Amino acid sequence: MYDKLLKPRQSLRITMYFIYIYIIIIIIKRQPLGRPRRRWEDNIKMDLQEVGCEGMNWIGLDQDKDRWRALVNAVMNLRVP
Repeated sequence: MYDKLLKPRQSLRITMYFIYIYIIIIIIKRQPLGRPRRRWEDNIKMDLQEVGCEGMNWIGLDQDKDRWRALVNAVMNLRVP
């Protein structure tokens, strides 16, 4: 309806403006606000730093149930006052 009233260049300009706004809204929506969320892996790495085992391969450590349980207990004991 309004396209008939507008000149072709104005119609194109308005269309491009709406496309630009739509793209900006999509980009802004995809970016979460605030600091990045902490992942489970990040928590494990921080716990290893607290215990003093920073260079340890924790992915291989979790395959050994007894050593993993000992590490988890050591970290939990540090957090209890």
